[in-house]
Amino acid sequence: MTAELQRKLTQVNGDLVHRETLDRLDTEELLVRHLTQTVRRALRIAAETSDADHDPLILQVQAANNISEAISTIVAGSAGPDDLLADTHDALLAIAASKLPNGKVRFPERPAVPLSSSALLVNGRDQPQIGHEVAKELASADRVDLLCAFIKWYGLRLIEEPLREFLARGGKLRVITTTYMGATELRAIERLVEMGAEVAISYDTRRTRLHAKAWLFYRDSGLDTAYVGSSNLSRAAMLDGLEWNVRLAGAEQPHLIDTFRTTFDEYWNDPGFEHYDPARDRERLDTALTAEQSGPVPLPLKIANIDVWPYPYQQKILDELDAAREVHQRWRNLVVMATGTGKTVVAALDYQRLRQRGKVDSLLFVAHRKEILEQSLSTFRTVLKDGSFGELLVDGNKPQQWQHVFASIQSLNSLSDLAPDAFSMVIVDEFHHAAAASYARLLDRLKPTVLLGLTATPERSDGDDILHWFDGRPDVELRLWEALERGLLVPFHYFGIHDDSDLTGITWSRKGYDSTELTELYTGLHTRVNMIVQALLDKLGNVSTMKAVGFCVSIQHAHFMADQFNYRGIPARAVTSTMSTADRETALQELRNGTLNVVFTVDLFNEGVDVPDINTVLFLRPTESATVFLQQLGRGLRLTEDKPVLTVLDFVGHQNKDFRFDRRFTALTGIPRGRLSDEVEAGFPTLPAGCSIDLDREVSQIVLDNIKQSLGFRLREAVTELRELGDVELPTFLAETGRELEDLYGNTRGGWTRLRREAGYDQRPIPNEKDDQDVGRAIGRILHIDDLERLDFLREVLAAPHPPDLASADPRRQRLIAMLHASLDSSRPLSAVEANLARLWANHARREEILAITDVLFERIHRVTRPVPEIQHLPLHLHARYSKDELLSAFGIDKPRSWVQGVRWVEQEQADVFMVTINKTEQGFKPTTMYNDCAISPTLFQWESQSSTTEDSRDGQRYIHHVERGSSVHLFIRETKVGTPPYLYAGPITYLSHKGERPMRILWDLAHPLPGDVFHYAKTTTG
Repeated sequence: MTAELQRKLTQVNGDLVHRETLDRLDTEELLVRHLTQTVRRALRIAAETSDADHDPLILQVQAANNISEAISTIVAGSAGPDDLLADTHDALLAIAASKLPNGKVRFPERPAVPLSSSALLVNGRDQPQIGHEVAKELASADRVDLLCAFIKWYGLRLIEEPLREFLARGGKLRVITTTYMGATELRAIERLVEMGAEVAISYDTRRTRLHAKAWLFYRDSGLDTAYVGSSNLSRAAMLDGLEWNVRLAGAEQPHLIDTFRTTFDEYWNDPGFEHYDPARDRERLDTALTAEQSGPVPLPLKIANIDVWPYPYQQKILDELDAAREVHQRWRNLVVMATGTGKTVVAALDYQRLRQRGKVDSLLFVAHRKEILEQSLSTFRTVLKDGSFGELLVDGNKPQQWQHVFASIQSLNSLSDLAPDAFSMVIVDEFHHAAAASYARLLDRLKPTVLLGLTATPERSDGDDILHWFDGRPDVELRLWEALERGLLVPFHYFGIHDDSDLTGITWSRKGYDSTELTELYTGLHTRVNMIVQALLDKLGNVSTMKAVGFCVSIQHAHFMADQFNYRGIPARAVTSTMSTADRETALQELRNGTLNVVFTVDLFNEGVDVPDINTVLFLRPTESATVFLQQLGRGLRLTEDKPVLTVLDFVGHQNKDFRFDRRFTALTGIPRGRLSDEVEAGFPTLPAGCSIDLDREVSQIVLDNIKQSLGFRLREAVTELRELGDVELPTFLAETGRELEDLYGNTRGGWTRLRREAGYDQRPIPNEKDDQDVGRAIGRILHIDDLERLDFLREVLAAPHPPDLASADPRRQRLIAMLHASLDSSRPLSAVEANLARLWANHARREEILAITDVLFERIHRVTRPVPEIQHLPLHLHARYSKDELLSAFGIDKPRSWVQGVRWVEQEQADVFMVTINKTEQGFKPTTMYNDCAISPTLFQWESQSSTTEDSRDGQRYIHHVERGSSVHLFIRETKVGTPPYLYAGPITYLSHKGERPMRILWDLAHPLPGDVFHYAKTTTG
């Protein structure tokens, strides 16, 4: 810094900046500090001046000129006349909207609460009414978002004129509402649309998820404000109701405004909120509102010209079906989805895309009831937007075209001339019926290209197997927590209760506890029955309204429990496979009508216990299988009108050390195994809305100890397991022991090769102990590979006697080699690739280990990954997963381990690479950062730049103008950084808009929609 500049700065700043301080500051930092202090001084002088002779506007002019002079002195040496404001009012008042007839300027009326302040409004004495405040907020807003469960005519009328003025001057209004309870009025919606508002409506009143009432007022000045509270757009709420509303100011709490904005945008893009078109939707809305007010009204089938989009959990099912067929070549697929989660919608979307791809054309949809067929036909017509699609074959209806037939099983079996290839796709609803002879005859006869089975449960009460049609397993099972988040199932309250039983002495095998010994234990514990009854009284209060199912270890145990409950005055009955069909149905009817309060059963899942009104589930035996546990739980998760919650009582004793609680709670909550311990200790704080898991102190400790043990890895135990099985292949070992592939790897675990060596099955000498350990750890870093190109590449090169030659490879193969090199040791430059790969080729056992792992990884693929057209020359696949080192190597970055930032400009590829972690903190919820990077919709992603990036910076300009400049931007995303998981390649993205700077918040358009499960964790809401 020159002496002259120091002199000028010191002269201007007076005693606010000491001379010795200047020597330690660079020019930019000094300028920022100096301007800040100048502004503060000017504002302080203005605030302290109360003399009536001083016009406040004059003081503002002086303050502005002081700032201008300070800047000009630093930059140019002095301020010119063009840099200063005159002391007239004209310049400052030029922003006023209009002038009155008398020549005075008319400013918008300000809200009672300043735009920079927050407040709580309760319609109290001397408080402004919320309706008046909204009108004043509209006067200065540029855009407005309204989230409101009800829109009432008289509420809208109170603010109609301010709304009209707002819209007439170019304001934008978006409104989200519902038809819940029929409270919204059609004429209010029509008036809003007529004024120029955009409206989105949720028609799903049974599972409505919108109860919020909130306004957000955007201002180009940045002084955004919001109201969040209890006031719907009704007369009482806006004027004199006992309403509470919090007024938020972006100037004070910007992260809350960001949360509002981001969440509203996500709702706006959610297909569950349908954008209202009066010409198209008026009759539908009127009918929906009338039905809510007075009961269902028949609605004639009308196929709207709108696309039906799957929910994220349904998209994930479709993705997995793609993988089953295209990757694993399985074209007979069973989909297991709980009742009410949209099985038929998934089937229709699946058929639609298969037909578009030319895989199928003709369709046979099979069900056992006319009502199911009629509903399914309606769903297919809606999805396909074709009101004439399909014909019925049931109850006297006969097809004419025989191209797309919805038929009952009874009608089909009466046809003797149905050709095996008559239909290219066959869909069987309620596939658990397929074990019946009528279904078996049909399925044995038909040879479709695609067979799709739909069921809520693949198990049958009679033990007959239906899985043999599908290679012994379902292809897709709906994850429970996603259906709960969508409100498709009733929430559960799960109580883990310690029953003081000791199961550690019961004989244990890989199939679980010995059922005979368990039966003897439980039928001999009358005190346990007392505890169960007391728990029911504590949790339910009144057992007379209980409709419960209790799952027992055996038929004897079920009869024992029924006798004990009857003895205690609680009507109960055992429902088992020894009963006749008539007796079983009689018992279930008694449960439905309340004559019985509980039935005790063993493993009856569907026909055995199919009572939607079940409101209580009792787990009276240890159930290790996650599949069985969820199927039993699912008996009570059906939605009914008068069931607010399912009560689940799980009675837990001291378990065998090999019993696994982690499988149950991972299946129940969707929480990864590695995070379960923290969730148990914290009391499961992140469950879907309305759900809770409450483990008593003893059970909590039992479960916690068990989970920590199951997540640990004891080499000696694993070696013993392998010796008991013999010298089996890796997939067999994993299947028989229930271990995950990841369990074998870690800093000291050594992997599959070490396990085989310790068991005595591999006696070959180790070429180099350190290299062997390094390669073993490196193998643990490739367990995420899920694209066929890399798996095929590994199989090919590892089977060769010599490492691949980098110099002679084509460019794409060179990048694949570089990615393998980075996986082994990313700290070494690519020039060391020959020596690095030589370590692996010298170790035959480790190469065989990787080859074995590729088979396991192939079987785990649940999503089709494809090359990206925009970067055909790079070996990256859309929606495949990559570590940071691998993806940077794919872009040609040497020594990728040295790069630690989440953004990278790759000059040689003219590409920006974004590596985004959604949950940036291990502590979970952090309101100031939760919504920085998130998905607004499957094709819209909000991303926040580095904190120093400005709009005019080199990076900022490149982001904004990347299309014109010919560069590309690529998004890689992961949910959390815990455990250093890989990133999923979300594909190329295109700039849409941005807001602010330092950092810039940019909205990007994805060239390819996010997978359903990724969108699920990347969006701001869980619903």
